[in-house]
Amino acid sequence: MTEFPALQPQFLAPTDQAKLEVKAPSTHPPRILLLYGSLRERSFSRLLTQEAARILQALGCETRIFDPRDLPLPDATGPDHPKVQELRALSLWSEGQVWCSPERHGAISGIMKSQIDWIPLEIGSVRPTQGRTLAVMQVSGGSQSFNAVNALRLLGRWMRMITIPNQSSVAMAYKEFGDDDRMKPSAYYDRVVDVMEELVKFTLLTRDRAAYLVDRYSERKADGRIAEHVELGAAAMNHETQKAETV
Repeated sequence: MTEFPALQPQFLAPTDQAKLEVKAPSTHPPRILLLYGSLRERSFSRLLTQEAARILQALGCETRIFDPRDLPLPDATGPDHPKVQELRALSLWSEGQVWCSPERHGAISGIMKSQIDWIPLEIGSVRPTQGRTLAVMQVSGGSQSFNAVNALRLLGRWMRMITIPNQSSVAMAYKEFGDDDRMKPSAYYDRVVDVMEELVKFTLLTRDRAAYLVDRYSERKADGRIAEHVELGAAAMNHETQKAETV
């Protein structure tokens, strides 16, 4: 490995295709956590999130919607606050997530960001978001925009999540929901269905492979964790040496 002087080869793991083949796939319903970003009495991000949850349930998923009311501002209290503990437990429970924010001043809402800020990248050796799938959606009061979903994609990448390609942006959301708070038939609704279908597929595709998909050279190096094939090779060499010594 002299052509790679910066590389420590004991931590380098060539791709093992066998580890991408799941012999006994999980059979429980995909577990999806949904977050929304508004406390308004008639919150369109909440209504869209509820609509998404209904679709996910029809697709065979188990869903949980987190209610952000009473969640304190980040760092205003400790992580032992009941709402913080609830949010973190739901994130650990989930295999995929849906984030839906209104667009406020060209970005996501503070309510949305606070929820994400309360979910740490790491709690000890446990990572509440890494390797989970993510779908992003937004609602706008005016013409269609993608500022909020773009911001959510950036946050999803930062949280080491597998953000699916499709997304939903509902313009003039107040026109898209009836008096019964259900979403009306439209191209926007069809897109929400598309996004949820895709989220379920990606979740089923990755949930049993997530640990391997996010196993990284830099983290193995930081932990001093030798790559498995190197350990197996060393063990085999040691076994052969012991055999030779006993002959």
